[in-house]
This record gives sequence, structure tokens and C-alpha cells, in this order.
Amino acid sequence: MKQRPSSKWLLMLAALFLAGCGGESGGGGESDAASATIDNTAEVEADYAAEPDFYRFKTLDDLPADLVWENGADLPEIGSPEAKKGGTRYIALPDFPRTLRTAGPDSNGAFRPYILDNVVTLIAHLHPDEREFYPALAESWALDPETSTVYVKLDPAATWSDGVPVTTDDFFFMFWFYKSEYIRAPWYNNWYGTQYTNITRYDDRTFSITSASAKPDYASRVLELHPRPRHHFKELGEDYLERYQWRFTPTTGAYVLRDGDLKKGRSIVLTRNKDWWAKDKKHFRYRYNPDRVQFNIIRDTPKRFEAFKRGDIDQFGLALSEYWYEKLPDSDPDVQAGYIAKSVFYNEYPRPPYGLWMNTSQPLLDDLNVRLGVQHASNWQLVIDQYFRGDAARLKTANEGFAEFNDPSIEPREFDISKAQAYFAAAGFTERGPDGILVNAEGQKLAFTLSTGYENLADVMTILKQEAQKAGLELRIEILDSTTGWKKVQEKQHEIHLVAFGRFLEMYPRYWEHYHSDNAYDDAFLDDGSINPDRELKTQTNNLEAFADFEMDGLIDRYRASQDKDEMVELSHQILNLHHEHASFSPGWYQPSLRLGHWRWIRYPDYFNHRYISTIDDLWVHWIDTDLKKEVLEARKSGKTFPPKIQVYDQWKP
Repeated sequence: MKQRPSSKWLLMLAALFLAGCGGESGGGGESDAASATIDNTAEVEADYAAEPDFYRFKTLDDLPADLVWENGADLPEIGSPEAKKGGTRYIALPDFPRTLRTAGPDSNGAFRPYILDNVVTLIAHLHPDEREFYPALAESWALDPETSTVYVKLDPAATWSDGVPVTTDDFFFMFWFYKSEYIRAPWYNNWYGTQYTNITRYDDRTFSITSASAKPDYASRVLELHPRPRHHFKELGEDYLERYQWRFTPTTGAYVLRDGDLKKGRSIVLTRNKDWWAKDKKHFRYRYNPDRVQFNIIRDTPKRFEAFKRGDIDQFGLALSEYWYEKLPDSDPDVQAGYIAKSVFYNEYPRPPYGLWMNTSQPLLDDLNVRLGVQHASNWQLVIDQYFRGDAARLKTANEGFAEFNDPSIEPREFDISKAQAYFAAAGFTERGPDGILVNAEGQKLAFTLSTGYENLADVMTILKQEAQKAGLELRIEILDSTTGWKKVQEKQHEIHLVAFGRFLEMYPRYWEHYHSDNAYDDAFLDDGSINPDRELKTQTNNLEAFADFEMDGLIDRYRASQDKDEMVELSHQILNLHHEHASFSPGWYQPSLRLGHWRWIRYPDYFNHRYISTIDDLWVHWIDTDLKKEVLEARKSGKTFPPKIQVYDQWKP
């Protein structure tokens, strides 16, 4: 769940990480080497000087005179003016974060959205209803389509949480940071090193950034960037991972981590910055309302639900049908008494690709016939009908929700025992052993470990295992905690893994990180396109299938370089079809709505939320009614009830 790498999403949906044991509070625990003071100013400035075509220095007199500045002033406000500030929101995390870093190994976990993806202010943000940009760090911006350049004037009020002003220097350093090998983040290294051609400084609060090609979304590639605080990272060097492991980075967002509010392995408390620079700014003033956000670690879904029912946590996602229909039915006493509300919200967003990611570097899974057999031995329709009770639908590809960039002609392979057995036979597995599992002439069983980091999907794994046995395939279920599960796939130690990546609200899907050989092997191919016999598997990438195909590389390279939307659509279709033919991903399911249980004191706008969100918490439009909380808690003791709140918000339902 890296992407955004997952930012935002990121997601994610996907990677969660567990911290090791250590001291009691954050900010400490550095080794003597990591605590030694260093200053990288000379190194950074030397690198700027060594790349004069990339890092450019000019004056305001050099700004083009014909720029048309815009600021999205007419866009409707986000959030509700009824929102109240105050209260503490209680959240349960399944794992303790392994680090407070937001880049580098182990940084892309369940906690990251609360200190980065969903809270920091970008140059500008896409409006969640209109899909046009509204200002955040920027006071205004101007576009030059001919050169794919975006000019930015920073809001004079923009300030880091430690009181230091946000300046052009922080955006210069952003590029140095993400291009640096110190951070050990190949995705960021590649993206920031290849997708932009220069950043130009005009003064402390005026700069421009030029994209490497005139992509249709070149403006968003710049406006959705967030800076890195130059002053905070003056000690960044070879020991970055250790030195910054538990340092909270100053933020442009609403919430900060105070000294002593991180208890390793147990809890974290974030506090709303009362001096937040954007607290009165349009689009932000009605959001980020709780004064405090307390995170406690509850590893198992049933225990998290029990904590929710006790009122120890304020909200609980009810995506799983078992919880929507059985654990918290409409007839539940707390629901009927109006203490707990149930809400369904239909959103529009690219769907996380839940499915089976097959590691083609593993024995047997490097055989196309075996992979095709696995496809037809996977009974996703039964998962949808039995586990999700029909409230989900079958994914067709790993990249749905991107309009014309999808190829509607692609159909996922159906569960078919005869077809599965035919493909397995073509791979040499023709006889069944005494346990009903197929074996080849050497007596090798057709068996794989099916792993996941989602303990709440254990029943999905069981259905897949039982159905696969009918085709002679043994799936050995391995339920890992989210930290271990993600670490396993990042190290490419998995065979078949059930996971989903978070998606972003973008014009078109990303393919390079998942399907380009750059992220599968070091030097995957020789110059003539043949396989490099000395290639080595590359870890710490999002290419979980170890997908390496010379033809695919060429398509992706053209797709990334293309400046023509129609050409990109055609290339996207070719990429999706080639990926489908490779059969290394078995598309699972998606859900068309978000379902939530929340205590009555957690309030939302009348419309509940905005159109283009991936999770309920994306925009922080909710608030805590502290008076109502007191009333509800007293009512539970006295037996007083409220009208039930079971609502469906379908204004954006297709």
C-alpha cells in the first residue's frame, strides 16, 4: 500500500506496521551515532549547484508577464459550518507504527494517513465534489501548458507547526530529499528524479515547477506536492533511518505529536495545533475538529468491535457483512436506542484491487499454465455471495475506476474446475494424491502458501482454500499480522498473497510501480530483450507479482512518456490486456459504498460526506458533540432513548 505512494492512500488500504519494543515515549532511543549533530547544508547546496538546469535561481523580474493567476475562490466550501471544535476522538490501530518517518522502509502503515496523507496541506487540493483545485499552501497559481510549468505564490501565512514559515526553500529541499538515496525509497527516487525537469526560485514565496512531459494532468503533478521542512532535515545523512525513526516531522497540517505522547507499543496521542496557520482558511476551517486524537493498539477485529460497543472507540467500519448484518444489526439494542448510528455512503473513487497477487519468481508460479489454473480454481463469486452476502461485485482488473482508461472488454476468469484441471495437467499435474491434491510425475504436490495481513478476511481465505481443493490445488493458509504480512511481500517472500493497494483520485492509473521490470529485478533483461541470467530479485517495491515482461516495459515506458490522452488510453488497454494474459493477478472484489457504525456524538454534515473520498476519514469533516456525548452516556445509564439513526446517503450512487 505504498503508492502515494497509496499516498494518500494510499490507503491504502494496504500496509500496516508494528513497532518493536523500546523506551516509553517518542523522540528518544537514538544511538550515540544518530544523536551526534551533523549539518548537511554544504552537501545540499553543492548538489543544487551541480544541477543548475534542475535547481534554478531567478528573480521576480523573470516571471512571465502574461501569467493568469487563479485561486479556486468560487468553489463551494468543504465541511459544515455547524461543526464544533473540541473533544477527544478515540481510534484503535491494529498495530503500532514501526516508525514516525513518512518515507523509507516501514513508513507506509496504518498510522501514516493521520500524520501525512489525510492531514498535511498541499500546494492545492482537488475539490472532493468538483474535481477542481482549491488553495492550500498556495495563495494562487498560474499554468503554462506549453511548457508544462506551474507557477506558485505561497500563502504568506503558511507555517510549519514549529512556527517556521514555509518557503520556496522547502520545495527545493523536497526534491533533494526525495531524490536522495539516504531515504532508501526507490519509488520516490524514481518519481521525483524522472517526472520533473526543474524547480525555479523567484523569491522566498514564489517558485515554479516544470513537469518532464506535457501529460494531461501536469498541473496536478505539481499542485498536489507537499514540501519537506528544510530546517528539520539538516541532519539527514547515511543514518537517516535510525536518526529520524521516532522524530515527529514538523507539519503544515492540523495535528502534532507532543513530547511524551507516544508510548511505544501501546498508544499515541495527536493534538490539534491551536496555532495552526490554516485554522480560519476557507475549506479548512470546518475540518479537523477534535482537539485530541488518541490511538490505542487493539490487534484483533473482534476485540476492536467489542471496544467500539463499549464506547471506548468512536467509530467502527462495517464493510464486512458479518458485522453489518450480525454483529451490529439494525435490531441491535444500542442501534434501536439511538446510541449508535449506522450509515451507508456511496462514494465515487478508484477501487482498491483486492485479489490474489502471485509471485512469479517462485517455483511453479513461474509457469503460465499453473497461474491460469489458479485463476479458474479461485471461486470469487462464492466469496461475494457467501461472505459479502451479495454486497460486493467482482473486479475485472487491478485498475478499475479510471473511466476510459479501463478496458470493459476484459472479463475475469470464472471458477471452473474442469478448466483449472486442464491447465494444471498442461503443467504436468495429472494425478491426485490420497488427499485429493494433484501431484506431478516427480511426486511434487500442487500446493502454495496463501498469505494475508488481513486477519479479518480469514473466512475469505477459508472459502478460497476449500473451493481450490475441488480442483486439486492445496492452499496453505497463513494469516499474518499486518506488519509481518506487508514485510513478507516487500521482501518478495510470498507465494500467493491476498492484499489491496490504496488508489488515488487521478486521471489515469499508474502501471510502472506494479508491472515494470525495474521493480521486479535488477537489470531484468539484456539489450536484445532476452532474460538476464544474472538478474536478482528486487525487494522493497510494489511489483508483488515479480512481473517482468520486455513487451510490457515498452508499453509502460511509452505510456509514461505520452502527452496525448487518446494514445494513453490505447496504451492502457494494451497494458491491461497483457497483464490479464499473464494471469499473475486474480481479481477479487470491490464494494460500491462505505459502511460505518458511529456513536451518536460523532456528527457529520447533513450530506454526510463528499463525493470523491476513499475512506470516511479522508477529509475530517466530522466533529465531536461533547454535550451530546455526555447526554448519551447518561441516557445509557438511565434507559433514556433517542430516535434510531440508520441512514443511506446515495446522492452519488451510480
